[in-house]
Amino acid sequence: MKMWKARNSGFTMIEIMIVVALVGLLATIATPTWVRARTRAQTNTCINNLRQIDGAKQQWGLETKQSSTATPLFTDISGYMKHTFVCPAGGSAATFASTYEMQQIDTKPTCLIDANHFLPLDSSQ
Repeated sequence: MKMWKARNSGFTMIEIMIVVALVGLLATIATPTWVRARTRAQTNTCINNLRQIDGAKQQWGLETKQSSTATPLFTDISGYMKHTFVCPAGGSAATFASTYEMQQIDTKPTCLIDANHFLPLDSSQ
């Protein structure tokens, strides 16, 4: 009967170092892309929120027969919105009042967190 000798199995230190170096290289490449994608998603979400707020202002103005220079409060338009919006770039402590500024009905709302978050001008005007 033959006796098999147990082989030393496992990874060498060099193999482990190569794997760790490759994982580090992939993480270094992926991090800036992830940050850009996150920033782009926050911008798009904020712009969509601004559209919703502007639509709620317009609807409030039409239903209550307000002039275009009237400035609604959040309590005036909250019934026209499904939920309260906050800019995702504002962090967890952000509120509607600290992230968005509502102005007159004929003026687009603005984001107080980032100046790059804005509604484009209407093409019909």
